Amino acid sequence: MIRLNKRQHDPTTSYKSINWNEVEDMVDKLTWEKLTSQFWLDTRMVPSNDLSDWSKLSEAEKTLFNKVFGGLTMLDTLQGEDGNAQILKDAKTQHEIAVLTNIQFMEQVHAKSYSTIFSTLCSPAEINEIFRWTEENKYLQYKANVIRDIYLNGTPLQKKATSVLLESFLFYSGFYAPLWYMGNGKMVNVAEIIRLILRDESVHGTYIGYKFRLGMDELADEERQEMTDWVYDLLLDLYQNESRYTEELYDEVGWSENVKVFLKYNANKALMNLGLNPFFSETVEDVDPIVMNGISTTTSNMDFFSSVGNGYLLSDVETMKDSDYDF
Repeated sequence: MIRLNKRQHDPTTSYKSINWNEVEDMVDKLTWEKLTSQFWLDTRMVPSNDLSDWSKLSEAEKTLFNKVFGGLTMLDTLQGEDGNAQILKDAKTQHEIAVLTNIQFMEQVHAKSYSTIFSTLCSPAEINEIFRWTEENKYLQYKANVIRDIYLNGTPLQKKATSVLLESFLFYSGFYAPLWYMGNGKMVNVAEIIRLILRDESVHGTYIGYKFRLGMDELADEERQEMTDWVYDLLLDLYQNESRYTEELYDEVGWSENVKVFLKYNANKALMNLGLNPFFSETVEDVDPIVMNGISTTTSNMDFFSSVGNGYLLSDVETMKDSDYDF
């Protein structure tokens, strides 16, 4: 069975304080600094500025928004409650634990952010309907159950790979709609929250993918191939389910095929985070340029002046590379 060594407790030794002046893996320190430098909270966002745009959307568009955010809430809840909690159990150093607890907290911030959007745009009855829908949607429940089972019963490497696929791939069916509207200059305050979440997820996926690659390097060739095959099998299973989920969400507005292209592009990025070869042929050139414009547009809708204003000094939301850590 493929396993990484866990940190063992020895009651005969002294408990050690974390020492950030002696770091075993500099990626831990640099990731901590990046995550803390881009810290944000939903309470400082102003989705109410989008009420005028919201009133002009069709009922089909409003329903789409509500459902994609409902689905994203479920996935962030899964990451905050199960995903990072399970990955933490296999951390090797105190510094890795610190980074993972930061990531776990921010997943809860992400989940809460959607409630901030809901409370601004929707009535209490509509909010209750959104959450009822997430609990009954078979595609959402399928991927949540598959992922949670791996978190609870999988090997350390399987947990890390699943986390990367969730954060760098599955989230993007939900991200597509707000990014498309932002690219068209609409619902920009709501999309600003999504871009902040996207920026966080880019770091999360890169960091956990890096830890996955370290684990893969410790395996024998046969075990490494076994793990690689397992990842591709999981990816295909999740994509087939996500494709049907996408059709249910986007068919009415006619975007399903474009969203699937976006999904495949981000699936390849998730695989790259894991150090694996792309599975799909789609590249950034195949993605709707309006959506990519929604990602890259400079933010300017913050209504306060601080060191985290003007888009919180947004970094490139493309997948980080090892060279980005500058070590």
